Amino acid sequence: MTSVKYIGLDVHKESISICVRNSVGKVVMESVIETKASTILQFIDGLRGDLRVTFEEGTWAAWLYDLLKPRVSGVEVCNPRKNALLKDGSKSDRIDANKLSEQLYMNNIKSVYHGEHGSARRPRRRGRLRAGQVLAEIAKRNLFL
Repeated sequence: MTSVKYIGLDVHKESISICVRNSVGKVVMESVIETKASTILQFIDGLRGDLRVTFEEGTWAAWLYDLLKPRVSGVEVCNPRKNALLKDGSKSDRIDANKLSEQLYMNNIKSVYHGEHGSARRPRRRGRLRAGQVLAEIAKRNLFL
């Protein structure tokens, strides 16, 4: 029998805050890792069970979705503006990751992205980075496998 893990990621340019819940909703791990493909995959590969992941849409969402999709059971990219839960209470990367994993566990995540061939819209580019700048940053930080 495999156990389900609910993983909330609060993604930023330099780091990702992670919260992992088990099949009964208990937090079993919290971590901060660098936003780099090899580091992310090493973390995910170190977990066992039925892995389900969520994070908010943003500049890195499509890249992260494509990176994780083959390695986990499910990936949910959610709209931060519709996550009112993240507006309540204290705010920090750790708390946001915790709240995302909790909402995933409670099945309260509404996906906004389902990959290239999915039915939902692609995440919008946020901030002032242009597509070329994002690709240059990915290449510079060795985010490609």
